[in-house]
Amino acid sequence: MDVRLLIDFGSTYTKILAIDLERELLLGRAQALTTVDSDITIGLKNAYSTLLDECEFQERDIRGRYASSSAAGGLRIAAIGLVPALTLEAARRAALGAGAKVVCAYGFEIDETIVAEVEAAACDIVLLTGGTDGGDKDVILHNARMLADSALACPILVAGNRVVATQVKEILQAKGKSVSVTQNVLPRLDAVEVEPAQALIRDIFIARIIEAKGLSGARDFVGGEIVPTPKATLKAAALLADGTDGEPGIGSLVIIEVGGATTNIHSVCSGTPADPLTVVKGLPEPRVKRTVEGDLGIRYNAHTIYELAGEEPCRAKLQAIHPSLAQESIDLGTHVRALSENVGFVPTSTLEYDVDIMLAESATGVAMQRHAGTLREEYSAVGAYKVQYGKNLLDVENLIGTGGIFKYGYRPERVLAAAQFSLSTPWSLMPRVPKTYVDSEYFLYGIGLLADHFPEQALRIAKKYLRPTQRDE
Repeated sequence: MDVRLLIDFGSTYTKILAIDLERELLLGRAQALTTVDSDITIGLKNAYSTLLDECEFQERDIRGRYASSSAAGGLRIAAIGLVPALTLEAARRAALGAGAKVVCAYGFEIDETIVAEVEAAACDIVLLTGGTDGGDKDVILHNARMLADSALACPILVAGNRVVATQVKEILQAKGKSVSVTQNVLPRLDAVEVEPAQALIRDIFIARIIEAKGLSGARDFVGGEIVPTPKATLKAAALLADGTDGEPGIGSLVIIEVGGATTNIHSVCSGTPADPLTVVKGLPEPRVKRTVEGDLGIRYNAHTIYELAGEEPCRAKLQAIHPSLAQESIDLGTHVRALSENVGFVPTSTLEYDVDIMLAESATGVAMQRHAGTLREEYSAVGAYKVQYGKNLLDVENLIGTGGIFKYGYRPERVLAAAQFSLSTPWSLMPRVPKTYVDSEYFLYGIGLLADHFPEQALRIAKKYLRPTQRDE
């Protein structure tokens, strides 16, 4: 027996999956509340003990342990750039692709008010960008001086105009800041190069943030690197879509990841316009893309989702899911606020489960509209023409739901339907007729953890445990 443990330190729960790599089978799973406020290894030991009690294998059978983490909100980054649609957007992509959560983002010259906001955001890293190589120098130099005089103690990663990168570093180091410099995320207006910045963000995560989050003991248990959970899921997405030399993938896809703290969207597709006459504006879209919505977690941000969607639309959605709502008593607003205050809440009634589905449906719809591109009609002296902003997902072949709401909740097809094209938002380029699946064992983070070590086995396991669903009409 070749047992591998796949561990995820989530914002709410610490989860462990045990697989037999030789037989490519799931042996069991366990979870316990994440104890990040005290000692994260307490929750780990609780889950591990449960796993050993319930599964038919011995500790001596375990040949490898792999882990990811988004505990305590994951890796928090402040992104500062020049033009919001250009260098700031490139900075966001670098952060998100590395598995981070952008908690605040600013363009142009920052001032004392913005510096105070960045200080209050309790970031793990500040990503400072601005200017193409040889382009604008003044803004990034100004912002470096403002950050140098701040009370920030977190590392600052400089990924802007290479002409002044050394000068920016010297300004920050002169005031005692921890500074790293890498290649410009936007060296030219038509080129986005985020990989060097992403690699350095991950290095900083491993070297410093793990200690700050109290994960060093967990790292000793694992015996190796702990990667950001969203990065693991992004690896799983790319592996599932593209396959390996010996095992075919399933084709273009979007993964909807609904969690207690965030709703994340991962897409793997070209995203080019279906019509060659369509004009594309904005930065080139990456084939493998991730966005994270920190205001759309169905526990930490339940009240935000409720306010974004509106009281009446939320009640109407809940009525559609739970037809007997009129005969049952629930103060929806009060219940939703209570979810934000008790993030470990587990539904015990059908109505409580259905409220979670309503929140997940609302969060998914908003998150997908933010991730997908838009198609607009604009006009010129020679008439109307189509303009695409962002990524075209219309022809995506597969749509996959992952997270507790898809494993434990009812009616996952309703949540997935919210991620698909709708005549109510005809400008949004969301998938039209994808095949829909549920990550039935909440497995995809583990597939990403295995992807670098055993890609073919990981892919076959992933395909084995994807459960098809029917589109909700």
